[in-house]
Amino acid sequence: MKKIPLILAISLASGACMYQAQATSALAGPGENAAVDQFITQVNADKTVTFRLWAPDAKKVNVVTGATDESHVTHPMQKDKNGVWTWTSPAMAGNLYEYFYEVDGLRSIDSGSAGTKPQRQVNTSLVLVPGSLLDVRNVPHGELHLLTYHSRELNAERQIYVWTPPEYNASKAPLPVLYYYHGFGDTTLSAINQGRIPQMMDNLLAEGKIKPMLVVIPETETDTPTTTPESYRYSDIRSQFYLPNATLGDRELLHDIIPLINKRYNVRKDADGRAVAGLSQGGYQAELSALKHPESFGWLGLFSGVTTVTVPDETVAQRLANPRSVNQQLHNFTLVIGEKDEVTGNDIKGLKAQLDKQGIHNDYHVYPGLGHEMDVWRPAYAEFVQKLFK
Repeated sequence: MKKIPLILAISLASGACMYQAQATSALAGPGENAAVDQFITQVNADKTVTFRLWAPDAKKVNVVTGATDESHVTHPMQKDKNGVWTWTSPAMAGNLYEYFYEVDGLRSIDSGSAGTKPQRQVNTSLVLVPGSLLDVRNVPHGELHLLTYHSRELNAERQIYVWTPPEYNASKAPLPVLYYYHGFGDTTLSAINQGRIPQMMDNLLAEGKIKPMLVVIPETETDTPTTTPESYRYSDIRSQFYLPNATLGDRELLHDIIPLINKRYNVRKDADGRAVAGLSQGGYQAELSALKHPESFGWLGLFSGVTTVTVPDETVAQRLANPRSVNQQLHNFTLVIGEKDEVTGNDIKGLKAQLDKQGIHNDYHVYPGLGHEMDVWRPAYAEFVQKLFK
């Protein structure tokens, strides 16, 4: 081994010490005498939220609340002597809220909180204010299973989440199944952590408002070499990505996922015992699968969904041209949209007009004052599951 010259060795050692000192300084907290809860975000007893961020060298920090560009509100934060920036909200209703920080012009998640929005590119944090259906209550709890499987259709290893009701027992009568797809840019955990499906299902079942069922949450993106969303410009997503991705996703659902669930769980295998729903891009996936396979699904929910109005599909168009067939197939066809939704407003409104013209039965609901956001999709989900399998 070559010897390092003494001067170089001293220089390297000095540089390492300087780097260690800089790293230690950068990672230091706001003070040895400060408890952790003095520099992290907290929900207070009066349901206000104190947002905090330790950024001693920052010149300007804002907290931005709201779920959409239209609803974003910027709140300037104040820095204390320890370098902790703070802003306290008014009292807030029970709900799960989105927010992020602007630090000298840089968008950042809350590094002092474990609650982040599950996205393919994470840029938003979450804070839960108690007092809603989203809470973890003292009720019987279902189980959340993570299944890994090989998709023959995609030639890839894939994962899905499955919620089973409390005291699920395979020896009992077969249970119906809801397949639920998340939206563009999110992950399966979006339905779990932000959609709060396990909590809503536990609470609704405890209140006697829903039938026992399984909820299966697949990945909406197929992520093949030609169907990975990051490979497309956003302006080309509708014209080039949605249909090929949904076509592959439909094959995966019918040939990989449903057979896996049928083998793994004691579930119903008739169309009346299967529902499919989705939000945003997941709504398009749900529409294609339900209408292409009338023998497989008896219930359909589109929550602010992309639809075949803007991304046409020939098979779906043929089905919608036969209203009697669709009405015989679907016990419920739910359409939901936020009043101010500029992302999929034309999709849902256009499909609603088409269904009404054809005489196809549908449940249509507009959430006033809201856009393309979870404050539409969570209550829409809760309402939809209360209609299923009855």
